[in-house]
Amino acid sequence: MEGTVDGFRYGAVTPVAAYLMACLGGALGLRCIVRTLLNPGAWKPGWLALGATAIGCGIWTMHFIAMIGFHVEETRVRYDAATTVLSLAVAVAVAVVGIGVFIVGYRGTRSVTLAVAGVVTGLGVAVMHYLGMAAMRLNGDIGYDPAGVALSVLIAIAAATAALWSAVTVRGFLTSLGASLVMGVAVSGMHYTGMAAVSVHVHDTTGGTWDGESPLSLLLPMLLGPVVFLLLAGVLVMCDPLLTRSDRAGRERTPTARQDASGAVRGARSVTVSRTSFHPTASSRRGR
Repeated sequence: MEGTVDGFRYGAVTPVAAYLMACLGGALGLRCIVRTLLNPGAWKPGWLALGATAIGCGIWTMHFIAMIGFHVEETRVRYDAATTVLSLAVAVAVAVVGIGVFIVGYRGTRSVTLAVAGVVTGLGVAVMHYLGMAAMRLNGDIGYDPAGVALSVLIAIAAATAALWSAVTVRGFLTSLGASLVMGVAVSGMHYTGMAAVSVHVHDTTGGTWDGESPLSLLLPMLLGPVVFLLLAGVLVMCDPLLTRSDRAGRERTPTARQDASGAVRGARSVTVSRTSFHPTASSRRGR
């Protein structure tokens, strides 16, 4: 029989919390990449690795916070610990997010470079998502709608490409924050699009027995590590003096530039007037 799937068991709590974690990871990743652009010689690989890990942790925590709200009415849902850990390793490994971040960090945003980096990172995000889904253990078979899966992968690639482009294009705290909010929408949209493609065929209605850990007993302790990492990375990024000076300079540059521009206009007008006053006209020369 077909199971009744509910992705919002706890209402808006899990999707909102998941979205915030995706935004936090994206914001930290973008700020780390901006840091490498402000001072390329200051341990660039380390900042890029920190940014890639922050983005990966944000995506992973978003996924499993959202999965806490996943419920099938006719059967209990459990998770295989080893596969769940593997999905975390994929999420933060250089082979997923790191490749895209390093490609853009060193090669820039040329069209071909950005396309390759976006595809690699987007596919990595999709692999992490479906590995996490493969960790589920329940009394039934999980099926996927191919169109929904394909759409979720395309959203992941588009989100990754936009995020990588923003990382080396957007400057300033407020613009980076706006880019991370958009990135959070895209990543969460990819997740829930993939979940909309899920169907469960339950074997029977007796509940059944199977191995695995309950969502709260497994996922909550595992989420603690990435969340603590993101908070510590946030403190490091916020206290970095180079980023602080850059944000302050960006806020002060706009009014200064306007003053300089208006001063230049006034100076040009005064020069024009002075030249006109000291050069007699042709009619006055004829009168002399």
